[in-house]
Amino acid sequence: MNTTRPGAGFGTFKGVFTPSILTILGVIMYLRLGWVLGNLGLPATLVVVTLSSLVTFVTGLSIAATATNMRVGGGGAYFMISRSLGLSAGAAIGLPLFIAQALGVSFYVVGFAEAVRDLIPGAPQRVVGVITLAALTALAYRSADLALRAQFFILAAILVSLAAFFTGGPPDAGFAPVAAVPEAASFWVVFAVFFPAVTGIEAGVAMSGDLKDPGRSLPRGTLSAVVVGWAVYVVIPILLSAWVPREVLLTDTMVMQRVASWGPAVMIGLWGASLSSALGALLGAPRTLQALARDRVLPPRLGQGHGPTDEPRIATAVTFVIALLGILLGDLNPIATVLSMFFLTSYGFLNLSAGLEGLIGSPSWRPRFATPWYVSLAGAALCFGAMLMIDAGATFAAAAVSGAAFAIMGRRQMTAYFGGIGRGLLVVLARFAVYRLNRSAPDARTWRPNLLALSGPPTARWHLVEFAQALTGPTGFLTVATIVPHGTPERARRVRASIENHLARQGVGALVHVHVTDGPLMDAATALVQSLGLGGLVPNTLLLGVSTDQGKRAGYVRLVMHAAALERNAVLVRGAEVEPPAGAHRVLVWWGGHKQNVGLMLALAHLYRQGADVDRPELHLATIAHSDEEAEHAQRRIDALLTDGRLDATVHIVRRSPDQPVFDVIRAHSRDAHQVFVGMRRPEEGETVEAYTAYYEALVAQTAGLPATAFVIAAEPVDFADIFA
Repeated sequence: MNTTRPGAGFGTFKGVFTPSILTILGVIMYLRLGWVLGNLGLPATLVVVTLSSLVTFVTGLSIAATATNMRVGGGGAYFMISRSLGLSAGAAIGLPLFIAQALGVSFYVVGFAEAVRDLIPGAPQRVVGVITLAALTALAYRSADLALRAQFFILAAILVSLAAFFTGGPPDAGFAPVAAVPEAASFWVVFAVFFPAVTGIEAGVAMSGDLKDPGRSLPRGTLSAVVVGWAVYVVIPILLSAWVPREVLLTDTMVMQRVASWGPAVMIGLWGASLSSALGALLGAPRTLQALARDRVLPPRLGQGHGPTDEPRIATAVTFVIALLGILLGDLNPIATVLSMFFLTSYGFLNLSAGLEGLIGSPSWRPRFATPWYVSLAGAALCFGAMLMIDAGATFAAAAVSGAAFAIMGRRQMTAYFGGIGRGLLVVLARFAVYRLNRSAPDARTWRPNLLALSGPPTARWHLVEFAQALTGPTGFLTVATIVPHGTPERARRVRASIENHLARQGVGALVHVHVTDGPLMDAATALVQSLGLGGLVPNTLLLGVSTDQGKRAGYVRLVMHAAALERNAVLVRGAEVEPPAGAHRVLVWWGGHKQNVGLMLALAHLYRQGADVDRPELHLATIAHSDEEAEHAQRRIDALLTDGRLDATVHIVRRSPDQPVFDVIRAHSRDAHQVFVGMRRPEEGETVEAYTAYYEALVAQTAGLPATAFVIAAEPVDFADIFA
């Protein structure tokens, strides 16, 4: 998608600094800064001012880094987050951000109406607010350039009002007595009311699509506005604390006018500041909504632009409606708290985005304005920490709203025209995990299967894939591999895509590996077993179908022996040769007394039970005894194993007469099993392929007639019995 737009080409002062500083030096400065001082006292007030400004300054640094690393289009903070963290994350923040900006219009208009009511007692605040909103919307609706030109006159009025205040002092007649002094509010309540004062950078950032050079203008205009605003907010409380008693600060919202050398100048500045802030929000919110619509997060109709400067008139109308509701329903302090939560959310994610980009250090992250990643992440922590301190419930509610938006976007599976940093972050996490795994030895208590399933085309041996998926479940690893003889790289890509699509349709999560060879297939399979994997994250278990091709038997056995020599477990799967009766839900493990094998078989059987496509099959453990003494000894060993291992399993001690073949007993007691696990010995050191082939062929022949069977070889250097210790 083309992110460029025919914006008006504003510069740093007009497009960023002016709307930012006018929003910073706004309603809170004139109507609530004295209230903040009265509640907290001078030291704590300076802490609130500095902490709030620090959050905004760090966010400004993150914005500067992000803005100088990309071509910034319309939408401000939403644009930056969506192009860094991805479309889903951008939507999760963009929607609350737009609502915050629209409610910000209400906040500033309500502040203006409150000032009018102070000048004209009895004036209906809501009526004044609605009329003011309509007039400002008409101005913004006509032209952003015209609105921004008007802000220069407002800036002059604010400067005159500040000059009148700084040259003032306590009134000669003193202050009127205060009848009742309200109880002081807590630090974080006051912080929440004050914080919107320093969110003016949103006004400049939201104009990003209308700037001539966003990468240059956003850093300079944003950071300079924050510094100037902080200086003003530090000086005013110092003077007020010297001139005005605390009880007056708590009760008189127009105290700045009372102490100014020329009171009307403060009133004019307040009107200008509140109107300019409302106008700035009216310019920014529609552009965020327009960007959301053009990314198809919202109906595209909302993103339609008009005129040569692409004015978002439909989005402006939507903003008007939301702001109107805020005026009709809200009061200044509650709206300020809501705004703080929304703005802290967007600031937090802007910092998080820049911090993660810097932490990952992708080659594409080359900002002209470099901000250390740890500074941005510290800024994110400040934002989210402040939200929790203000209102933990509202923080979790905001997280729930953003999470819901993220999930909805994920389910819609929208095609993004830009990349996020999600893959880069995963690469960093994978690198960390693989390096750590490579330095740690396998441990029984944290063991899980990492299967290499040599299934060939999965449609031909689908039972292997189903069995592997049941074993790996949601926490193990599965690689489905096939070998393509005499193929080309292009054919290998087609085969891989075909297998991946088939697995996705069947809901199987697995890696796919296609190996091209010009030599014997079994030699290629042996090389694959030896080479596949990364560091400590290598397949620990080889999964094969039982070989039925006599001509390939020697190569097949050599592959199994090679896997054992590489300390890879092996599971050889044979489909059911007799169908179990209807309703057979038993998973049956036959133990021949080898502790290592039974530990692995029980682990696999337990995992199979959890992932099987039948209703939670029962686990049964069986062994053969030749005498009462053997039966008692086996019972004690199995009981101890199951008790220590916290396994719910049914035990079968099967008595066998001396003249009865062992596998006849196994067949007789396995008929009603859904899945059978049988131990298979590991090749002995120095054993020839011929000797192990003879053992394998005998085992396969003697177990003929069983239900679905898995022959298990434990070769990994893990004491599998410790899994059940």
